[in-house]
Amino acid sequence: MSDVKIDGTVKWFNPRKGYGFIATPDGRDIFVHYSSISGDGYKTLAEGDSVIFDIVEGDKGLRAENVIPKSASTTEEPVTEEQATEEVES
Repeated sequence: MSDVKIDGTVKWFNPRKGYGFIATPDGRDIFVHYSSISGDGYKTLAEGDSVIFDIVEGDKGLRAENVIPKSASTTEEPVTEEQATEEVES
């Protein structure tokens, strides 16, 4: 949808199944698959983790891509989804 990172919170993530959902500030739940989590090694998220990510349109709806836990991010400043929408519309 855009190159702007979205701010979110992990609602839940099942490491055995490899997927879960991230809640956005506007209340939407975005699907996340373990393969979309940035980093090396075992990829998982914990409930309540703050993350930044891209939203993309998939075959079954919106999904998170390039998911980075905020504790691992030091280079990009996340924006709210409202700010991202404003930038895309302008």
